[in-house]
Amino acid sequence: MSVLVTGGLGYIGSHTCVELMNSGVEVVVVDNLYNCKKSSYDRIKALVGKDFKFYECDIRDAEGLNEIFDKENISSVIHFAGLKAVGESVAKPLEYFDNNVNGTLVLLDVMRKHGCKKIVFSSSATVYGMNNVSPLTEDMEVGGVTNPYGRTKYMIECILKDLYTSDDEWSIVLLRYFNPIGAHKSGTMGEDPNGIPNNLMPYITQVAIGKREHLNVWGDDYDTPDGTGVRDYIHVVDLALGHLKAVEKAEKENGLFIYNLGTGVGYSVLDVVKAFEKASGQDIPYVIGPRRAGDIATCYSDPSKALNELGWKAERGIEEMCEDSWRWQSTNPNGYPD
Repeated sequence: MSVLVTGGLGYIGSHTCVELMNSGVEVVVVDNLYNCKKSSYDRIKALVGKDFKFYECDIRDAEGLNEIFDKENISSVIHFAGLKAVGESVAKPLEYFDNNVNGTLVLLDVMRKHGCKKIVFSSSATVYGMNNVSPLTEDMEVGGVTNPYGRTKYMIECILKDLYTSDDEWSIVLLRYFNPIGAHKSGTMGEDPNGIPNNLMPYITQVAIGKREHLNVWGDDYDTPDGTGVRDYIHVVDLALGHLKAVEKAEKENGLFIYNLGTGVGYSVLDVVKAFEKASGQDIPYVIGPRRAGDIATCYSDPSKALNELGWKAERGIEEMCEDSWRWQSTNPNGYPD
């Protein structure tokens, strides 16, 4: 039996595939290569020392997915595949709803037809919206999202909840991520965004290697210790290991389960800049700009439910996250080879 990983060559997906295979799990990867490069496949193989099945396929391609499920003995799915840039989602809402929501509907229908009713979904802390106070817990009301990207995550959660209500043979795990950063300790796998990075750490690392002149810090007048936004940053390997625990949970029992994957500790933008400068020995010039619409002052998790029910907690601190991010970027200044 295999775990199908959609978006398995992307940043989080590739690290998760490594941890799954290192634990003895067989994986089958589906990726349309929209926001990643196929050379990620070779890096995964090199790290785990064995091959695995990879299909270049879009999750909206029902015929292609049906053929994969016909060929492979798939017991469960980890669903990463999706567009994920907040700003782009505002400019292209139809594309985001089509890819993320419609793609998930196609995937779930194919799974149902093949009797595969176990799924771990890559959700986001954005579903908590603007009005909840940190630390964020899984029983808080969700849905007050401020952009189409977040709305797709919330809509998919609603779809999965309704699916379980209609058929309790499903096992559905919703993983609400906070802010993944870091890279594999080997320095051979990391975050390689297309174009201008939307996330803090790849922007910092690109400044460090001279690709960009300075970091833009959006707002320094928030009600936080240094005025910059505070977020819960989690090492991507810790996040990957959380998926391993979630798959184990899904394989053991039916149900609908929701978990935060974060550290429970908030760091400001300038905290991360200082930690990165210490880890890398590089100066990171930054320019303060106005607040971005929709940004909130503070967002961090209460991850205790994942510890109590999955036996999972984040083990890697901000220093290690920065060290590993710099190792990846400094040894791969242009990211993955084309």
